[in-house]
Amino acid sequence: MPFLSKLTCDYRLRRMRDLMDRQGLDGLAFMSGDFFQFVSNFHVDVQLWERPVIAVVPRNGAPFAAMHELSTSHIRFARQRATMWIDDVTIYSEHVRSGDRTYLRPQWPEMLAELLQSHGLGRARLGVDSGSELLRRAAGLLPDVRLIPALDQMRALRFVKCDEELALHRFAGAISDWGQQRFRENIRPGRLVQEMDLTVAAMISEEAARRAPGENVEIRTLSLSGPSSASPHGDGAQTGARMEKGHVLVNICNIRVNGMMTENERTYLIGKPSNDQVAYYEAARAANEAGTQAAIEGRPVCGIDAAAQGAIERAGFAQYILHRTGHAMGVQGHEYPEDMPFNHRPLESGEVYSIEPGIYVFGLGGFRIDDTVVVGREQPEVVTKAPRDLASATLG
Repeated sequence: MPFLSKLTCDYRLRRMRDLMDRQGLDGLAFMSGDFFQFVSNFHVDVQLWERPVIAVVPRNGAPFAAMHELSTSHIRFARQRATMWIDDVTIYSEHVRSGDRTYLRPQWPEMLAELLQSHGLGRARLGVDSGSELLRRAAGLLPDVRLIPALDQMRALRFVKCDEELALHRFAGAISDWGQQRFRENIRPGRLVQEMDLTVAAMISEEAARRAPGENVEIRTLSLSGPSSASPHGDGAQTGARMEKGHVLVNICNIRVNGMMTENERTYLIGKPSNDQVAYYEAARAANEAGTQAAIEGRPVCGIDAAAQGAIERAGFAQYILHRTGHAMGVQGHEYPEDMPFNHRPLESGEVYSIEPGIYVFGLGGFRIDDTVVVGREQPEVVTKAPRDLASATLG
């Protein structure tokens, strides 16, 4: 079973310290949930607007963090499994304790100022991922601390995945492929769409328990059948919706394993498809394949989107494009870089993208095939391998 070990921790820390060296920073401070997980390997279990957390990585010395007391037992579980990468964690509270008193939520800036001071960062240049008022108040208590906005540089830390991260993408891809096969077996006219999604999700959860007991496998299944699938995220009225003969069904079978997300989406045709349905489907498939083949080191990021868009335009369906071809994958489902259509920097080997061009015809439905793809030096690696040919997509 793949997981993120100290090797991934060290890989990420090296990239962070290289950034600090380049930018002349003494430390990096992370307050957003996705960056906190990137640094600590801990899945944040609180709402950050009401219970903020922070992870600080000094240029010299071990990382440290501040977290809310609600996470106390979760932290202990993570330490028992040896999955949390930060040992030095300060807990703050939201109510006064009779004994063993600690900082309270209103004292968050004072707590952080003391932590920075005690870790030798009382006069530091800190790269930060947010303009949080709490950070500014903490820095105001240490007049020699400078907060340096570094969000773009921090995001770039997450572009290229190491071997363990890629192994998790592949593992999640295999589970999602298994789930797509269950979808193919369970799609039938008259069935409630939401009921099928939940049934397949339950089946995937059992398979995940067999393959990865004791790990963290998160499952997202969502299907849209018929005209509602012309909206990529549905029509907002899916309760009671049924799949019917003649429908196009677009599904999502996305799996996140131990903090790394993989996407796998397919389009199915229920019953004998019309000529229009076949034409739209084949155009979506050609766009998926064109975008995938553009995921080569040295080519521009925007080349993925341009290749997929070109395939749809050549088929005569440009007016039915509603979104970009995809986005990066990683700690988040929508990972950085998120600006695929107009990002001209060269792709790097080891980046991971969703390739999900779509065609959306109001009154008929949507046509989208989404694969998770690793950028390669000479050839891309397609992580999700569920069939995408027309024969496999036609059911009944």
